[in-house]
Amino acid sequence: MQREYLESGEQLRFVFEQNQDDFVVDEVGIQLKGRGNFLVLHIKKVELTTWDMIAVFAEFLGTPAPNIGYAGLKDKHATTTQYISVSKKYETQLKKFKHKQIKILDKTYHDESLSMGDLEGNRFKINLLEVDQISAGKIEKRARKIVKNGLPNYFGYQRFGMQGDTLEQARQMIAGELHISDKKLKNFLISVYQSHHFNEWLKARVQLSKKQKSDRFVLLKGDVYRDQKGKLFTPKTTLKQDFADHKVTPTGLLCGRNVFRARDAAREIEEKFDDQFLQEKGQRRDAIVFVKDLTLEYNNKFDILNISFTLPKGSYATVFLEAIAGMNFKAKG
Repeated sequence: MQREYLESGEQLRFVFEQNQDDFVVDEVGIQLKGRGNFLVLHIKKVELTTWDMIAVFAEFLGTPAPNIGYAGLKDKHATTTQYISVSKKYETQLKKFKHKQIKILDKTYHDESLSMGDLEGNRFKINLLEVDQISAGKIEKRARKIVKNGLPNYFGYQRFGMQGDTLEQARQMIAGELHISDKKLKNFLISVYQSHHFNEWLKARVQLSKKQKSDRFVLLKGDVYRDQKGKLFTPKTTLKQDFADHKVTPTGLLCGRNVFRARDAAREIEEKFDDQFLQEKGQRRDAIVFVKDLTLEYNNKFDILNISFTLPKGSYATVFLEAIAGMNFKAKG
């Protein structure tokens, strides 16, 4: 399952490692009121998944894990900061909290528990290793081109497990060949199945754009757009200028029931990657996202290029790195 990008040209080789020193992620854009019955903790964690971190707090507080709110899931192999919420009644107890991989940076209050999606995005700071000075210049040039033209919003390789084994599980379950009783795992596998179909659709649209020799994502009649307020709609004509001005975003299908589907020429491609028999609820996902606040700093003594940028929630930093490199990465064992 290959991901294809809009940029053409030579492959740019560099090394990056998802570890606590070279891969840093910070949640951004969470709106908190500063008052209310929920205590919101700003957490720094190292080499722990979000689930692992929540389990630590649940055990310390003596409360079920579902009582702890969170806005996003963060990788294990990184240093990450994120927000969690608990009942205000635990404030005194938390003053005694200590853990070698978790640090409470700050606290405030909110009138409701945090839930998935409450953040606007994530800020990444990543060290690219083994980069010589010439390569650093080429990487910066391509990165800034992607910032201008937009990044195909693929689900990253992390979504599909080692060697695609998670996707194979999902296919077997949906085909009725594998029974999954755990509801949480079942929902995850369905989302993997939907993600795969989205990625294959997006690849087809990127290939079409490149066939038309466009540096930008080519829009089609019947595309479903999302406006700045989150409303989905299909206009009578393509909205090239509004897309260029970041006023609207074309979207792709996460197949399922009760979902807005494309029409006309856009639907001809979309239906090839649609499972209309899937009973779970479908959604639309932005096809293109725009990288913001890009900065690059080169250390020629150690051949390290630090690249920092912000992506909307649900987008993958590794997808941006793949687009820069002009090649696909894969999960390491």
